[in-house]
Amino acid sequence: MAGGRGTRLASKSHVDGTLLPKPLVPVDGIPILEREIMVLCEQNFTDIVITVSYLGEAIREYFGDGSGISSATGDPFGVRIEYFEEEQPLGNAGALMLMREEKLTEDFLLLNADLLFDVDLHRLVDFHRQHQALATLLVHANDHPYDSGLLVCDENHRVKRWLTKEDVRPVFYSNCVNAGIHVLSPKVLDMSGIDSELIGKVDDSTGKIFKVDLDRHILKPLEGQGSMYVYDSPEYVRDMGTPERLEQADIDVKSGLVSKKSLRNIQRAIFLDRDGTINKYKGYLTNEADFELLPGAAEAVRKINLSGYLCIVITNQPAVARGEMTIEDLNEIHRKMETLLGEQGAYVDGIYYCPHHPDKGFPGEIQELKMECSCRKPNPGLLRMAADKYNIDLSESWMIGDSWRDIECGKQGGTHTCELAEDEIISTTADMVCKDLLEAVDKIMLI
Repeated sequence: MAGGRGTRLASKSHVDGTLLPKPLVPVDGIPILEREIMVLCEQNFTDIVITVSYLGEAIREYFGDGSGISSATGDPFGVRIEYFEEEQPLGNAGALMLMREEKLTEDFLLLNADLLFDVDLHRLVDFHRQHQALATLLVHANDHPYDSGLLVCDENHRVKRWLTKEDVRPVFYSNCVNAGIHVLSPKVLDMSGIDSELIGKVDDSTGKIFKVDLDRHILKPLEGQGSMYVYDSPEYVRDMGTPERLEQADIDVKSGLVSKKSLRNIQRAIFLDRDGTINKYKGYLTNEADFELLPGAAEAVRKINLSGYLCIVITNQPAVARGEMTIEDLNEIHRKMETLLGEQGAYVDGIYYCPHHPDKGFPGEIQELKMECSCRKPNPGLLRMAADKYNIDLSESWMIGDSWRDIECGKQGGTHTCELAEDEIISTTADMVCKDLLEAVDKIMLI
């Protein structure tokens, strides 16, 4: 979808005196849209339709039908490109409705044209097919969730609520942001009930041209119906909505961070214990009111985010098995953690918890959770679950925590280990001892 004007990026749209449409604004010398096409071509997605409107002729001239050579790289584009030109703006989904019968006869990828990303798209498509979804949205945690649209999902990855930036949101929320990469069945267009003959016509009731908005008219009505899913990925996706984001994207390309975070490549992670590492230790927390970030924790997490390491929380939560809190109570604690981190531009890529407890005899205990398991630290089950999902090399990763269980978990899982202790420890099996998370992260970054 390349028809937008990109008004917030206007200051970066003039290059050598030429006004460029937003998709042709360069990131490290290569237009944003060309970088998207490069990722698509590398993964054999080669049949492309670009919807154009504002300065659309410049996009046509640059890419042609995809059979030519890039003036930025000197390499062939290697794809087949068609265009749908809007003579007047039809909304970001108007073109989809008008192309439905002729072009959109099977499930398709739908991408915003202002995204810098390197995503394993086959994983995304496989997830979509396995869940027999009508719509699958790639979501991620980002460093500005407070001004992003958010998705609220159930434990099976189905979208329960769609919160736009304008909607009133809960006090605490999961950092689950729609990244602008979708897999859609054409059936979702049919389900909208929109008469395609009305698109682009003047609405008599408002006097305005009728446009179709992807989120408001097509996707948000699917919330709570069980047919729209989220695919949660830690991979790099950044929109070029503002000059500041464009500048950061340029830095990230030059540093190699964009390609480094693709799940097509082996990942490294820094695994964090929660209580006593990220937040103040107050025993086993059973409600969000007692959750309080430790000084420097958000800064440390943000440094991990910028480093290329994944940041994944690994925590024992036996209070669930003991009946002292519910899974929803635990989720609310984690929503508070994500909200507080997000307010400081930091995020975690995953949260893994063990709800089990081997000992019996607690009032209100949950019998089915009273067990010996492989996921309760010091066992490394949670590390291995994350490694399987995110293609992580545990031997190149770290486990950081404030107890012997964390260190033994890391040892058994094959990671490097760092123990947090305010007082000096004379004897420890950890590879490193630091006073707090920020010091630990700073030292790891120097290795």
